[in-house]
Amino acid sequence: MTEKARRTRRHDPNRRERIAEVAEELIAERGLEGLTHRAIAERADVSLSSTTYHFADREALIRAALERASDRFAGFVSQWAEDLATATPERIAEALADSVLSCLGEGRTRAVVEYELHVAALRRPELRESASRPAQASTAAMTPIVGPAIAATIPPLMTGLCLHAMTAPTPPTRTEVLLVLRQALGLTGS
Repeated sequence: MTEKARRTRRHDPNRRERIAEVAEELIAERGLEGLTHRAIAERADVSLSSTTYHFADREALIRAALERASDRFAGFVSQWAEDLATATPERIAEALADSVLSCLGEGRTRAVVEYELHVAALRRPELRESASRPAQASTAAMTPIVGPAIAATIPPLMTGLCLHAMTAPTPPTRTEVLLVLRQALGLTGS
């Protein structure tokens, strides 16, 4: 009689984080519709029971992914604002334009996840607090640099510009994005 090989239990203190990270990857690839415990278990190389142990249901996975994305963005925008604390308004406009254009390149996956999760918050009130954190972090970080009125304008403007850039048949050029941002920052005479 042959004994079945048992899968050894590994010490894995980062398992919960890895599962949440894989949830984000799957949301980026497949949207919320493609997010399942089974798909996560397969991709994260964990047992299905592990995913349900750490995240009781799909909603918990969505919430964890949104919180991760919000926290990551808050960290990014704080560092970004710190780096530009003494920049000229023109340099700020250029840096914002580069952020918009990054949604078309290396930042696309991150942006897709963030927008998928923010759309989920439209129908899930329990997600709205986490979904609002990136805009709050951005406004708080930008206020010392550009003042409260412009700082409050930047998050919705950037959201619109990024969504437009990612979904337009022909994405806007850097010059076109800069034109909008210069207007918003009060850098034009018109």
